Amino acid sequence: MTTIIGVEYKDKSVIVADSRITDDSGKSYSHPLMRKISLRGALLIAGAGEVSPCDIAQNIWTPPVFSAKDKKDVYRYMIVKAMPSLRKCLIENGYNFDEPHDKNKDGLRFQFLIAVGGELFDVDQDLAVMKNEEGFYAIGSGGSYALGALYAGSDVIGAMEVAARISVYTAPPYQIEEQLK
Repeated sequence: MTTIIGVEYKDKSVIVADSRITDDSGKSYSHPLMRKISLRGALLIAGAGEVSPCDIAQNIWTPPVFSAKDKKDVYRYMIVKAMPSLRKCLIENGYNFDEPHDKNKDGLRFQFLIAVGGELFDVDQDLAVMKNEEGFYAIGSGGSYALGALYAGSDVIGAMEVAARISVYTAPPYQIEEQLK
């Protein structure tokens, strides 16, 4: 499973991911090549949930160019350019949005945290783009614990440690990526 935390600050965004991966049978895996945060063009992408859409978004998708004009309205870039492109890539690589699948405990098949232009976005399985006024984001099986820790005043590493103590599906080492605004 996965725990991914994102915090948007005034000057940058930070995404932190744990390193535990668990298959459907409950076996846990860890390997340095299985990174949960990837740089694709100008986007940092972190994925939780089904492996297929995460692998496609983080390793196959070529996001649209993020232009100087896009920097003026990053939210619009995500909705008008990035998400239609990602949907097309997912479908072209065999992902079926209509096929029924077991949902994780949060009720989602997959979810992404995406940083672009130093801004963070929460993207769900329908590719809906969301922002949180406080700038706190957390997804995956330990996401609720981590989010609670952020709201209680923890930094991102402290929040990840809380999630790791409570969720057996969350474990160090942690991958940390930053993107400046």
